[in-house]
Amino acid sequence: MAVTSEPRAQEGGAAPRHRSATRSLLRLWPYVRPVRVRLFGAAGVAVVASCMGLVIPLVLKWMVDGPVAHRDPGGVWLGGALLLALGTAEAALFGLRRWLVGRPLASVEAAMRADLYRHLQRLPVSFHDRWASGQLLSRATTDLMLLRMFLAFPLTFLVVNGVTILAGFAILLSQEWTLGLVLVVPAVPLVILCSLFEKRYATVARAVQDQTGDLTTVVEEGVLGVRIVKGFGRHRSQARAFRTLSQQVRSTELHKARLLATLWALIMTLPELAIGAALVLGTMRVADGDLSAGTLVAFLSTALTLRWPVESLGFLLAMSQDAATATDRYFDVMDAEPATAADRPRPARPLRRGENGEAGEGGEDSQDRGGGLRFEGVEFAYADAPPEEPPVLRGVDLHIRPGETMALVGATGSGKTTLTALVPRLQEITRGRITLDGRDITALPREELRALVAVAFEEPTLFSATAGENVLMGATDAGREELLRALKVAQADFVHALPEGTDTEVGEQGLSLSGGQRQRLALARAVVGGPRFLVLDDPLSALDVHTEALVEAALRQVLAATTALVVAHRPSTVLLADRVALLSEGRITAVGTHQRLLRESAEYRSLMSGQEREEGESSP
Repeated sequence: MAVTSEPRAQEGGAAPRHRSATRSLLRLWPYVRPVRVRLFGAAGVAVVASCMGLVIPLVLKWMVDGPVAHRDPGGVWLGGALLLALGTAEAALFGLRRWLVGRPLASVEAAMRADLYRHLQRLPVSFHDRWASGQLLSRATTDLMLLRMFLAFPLTFLVVNGVTILAGFAILLSQEWTLGLVLVVPAVPLVILCSLFEKRYATVARAVQDQTGDLTTVVEEGVLGVRIVKGFGRHRSQARAFRTLSQQVRSTELHKARLLATLWALIMTLPELAIGAALVLGTMRVADGDLSAGTLVAFLSTALTLRWPVESLGFLLAMSQDAATATDRYFDVMDAEPATAADRPRPARPLRRGENGEAGEGGEDSQDRGGGLRFEGVEFAYADAPPEEPPVLRGVDLHIRPGETMALVGATGSGKTTLTALVPRLQEITRGRITLDGRDITALPREELRALVAVAFEEPTLFSATAGENVLMGATDAGREELLRALKVAQADFVHALPEGTDTEVGEQGLSLSGGQRQRLALARAVVGGPRFLVLDDPLSALDVHTEALVEAALRQVLAATTALVVAHRPSTVLLADRVALLSEGRITAVGTHQRLLRESAEYRSLMSGQEREEGESSP
C-alpha cells in the first residue's frame, strides 16, 4: 500500500489556474433552487438585522446632542429603551435567520450526497478502478459538509456584509464626508489584497482537500487490510507512511493558515489605522467647534459597527474558496459520464465464423442463431491503455445456445474475467456487440439487463448485513423459500449453524467467515433469483474437494435451467459445461467438448494437464 506524495492527477490535482470561484459556486444552483425562498428570506432577515445595528449610532448621536447635552433624564431613559429594543430585535432576527436556513440546507446536503452515491453506482467499473475510494469518501463527507457550511453562513454574510458596508459608508459620508473619505481610502489596497489572496488560497485549498482524500484512502486500506498488515508485520512501516502523509497535510494546512493570517492581519490593521486617523481628526474638529460631539460619537460608533463586516472579509473569502474547491471536487465525479457503447464505432462487418480461429462443434442450427448469449466481433481495450498496446480482447465470436453451459478456459491474463464483465456491462465493449436472446445489451435498460444476468466473482464481496440479506441482494422479489433453496444449491447450510441463522450479521466484507463460506454465499446470491443468464467467474476456487463435489452436484440442476458462461480453471469445473471455449491472448481459438479439445488442442491439453498435475500434487 503505497502512499503518494502528491494528489492523484486523475482525481483533480491542483486547482485549475484560471478557475472562477463564482462560476464554480453557481453550479450549486440546481440544488439550492428548491429552498431558494427560505434562503433568500434568511438573507433578507439578516440584512434587516444588520441595518438595525447601523441605527444604533444614530440613536447615540440624538442622545448625546439632545438629552445628555440638555441634562434630560427622561430622554436618556427613552434613548436607553430604544437601544435595548433595537438590540433585542437584532438578536431575534439573527436567530430567525438561523432557523430559516437550518433544515433546508441539511436537505440540500442530503440531496447532493444521495445524487453522488446514485451516480457512483451508475459509473463503470473502469472509473472505480482509477479512483481511490478515500477520494470518493472525502467528497461525500468533508466536501459536502463544507458546502453546507458555506450556504448557511459565508454565502449569506457576503451579501449581508456587503450591503452593511455600503449602507454604513453612505451614513458616514452623509454625517461628515471628510472623515468618511479617511475611512474609504483603505478600500483600494484591501481589494488588491483580496484578489491576490483568492488566487493563492484556491491552489492551497485544493491541494489540502486532495491530500485529505489520499489520507482517507490510506486509513481505509489500513483498516480493511489489517490482517495483511499484521500478518507480515508491516504495522510500523504503515504507521510511518501514514505519518508522512499526515505531515504533508499538516504542512499544507499551515501554509493555508499563514495565508489567511497574513490577509486577516492586513484587513484588520488598515481599517484600525483609518479609524485612529478619523478619531484624531474628528477630535480636533470638535475642539475647534466645527463638529458636534454627538456627530463624532455617531461617526465613530458607525465605523466600529463596520469593523466586523470589513474584518470578516478574509474569513468569508477563505470559506468561499474552500466551498468552490469542494464544488469542483464534487462535480469532478458528477461530470464523469457512464460509458455508452452505443456511440462507439462498430466493425464494418461482423467476423465470420472461423476468422478468429474458433473451432465449433458440429456447427450451429439456424433456429438458435438469435437465441442465448452471443458475442459478435467483440473487442475491448481499457480507456487509459497506451495507443500502441493491443486490445485485451480481439474479435471474439462466441455463441452460447439457450439452456447451454459454456466453460471458458484460458491461461492467466488471457482476458477471461474481462470477457465475463462485459455481459452485465461492468465494462463497456470497444467494438462489436453482445446479445441476449437476440437483443443488444446496449439497448437494454441496465435494470432489465441485470435482472436477466446474475454474476458470481472469484473474489466474493459481502456487505455489512445479515447472511440472508447478502444472498437476497441477488433478487429483489425472492422470499424465504428461494433463500433456502439457494443456500442448499451453494452448500451454504453452515448459515443455519450461525448464532442467529440467516439473520446473523457477517461483518464488514464478511471477514467473520472463511473464504470458502464467503464464496458459497456469493454463489447463492447468484442463483437465488433463478436468472435466465448466469455468469460465474471460477466460483468454486476457494472450496475443498468434498464441498466442491457437493456444490457441483447441486449446481448441475441450476445450470440445466439457465444459459451460463463459467470461467473454469479446474477439470472438475469444466465437466459442468456442455461445451468449452478456449481463450488465448484475447481470442477464442477453439470451441468444443472437453474430450474433443483434449484430442485436438495442444494448448488446452497443456492447461488441463497442468491443473490435473497441481491437484495431484496437492492431494495427500
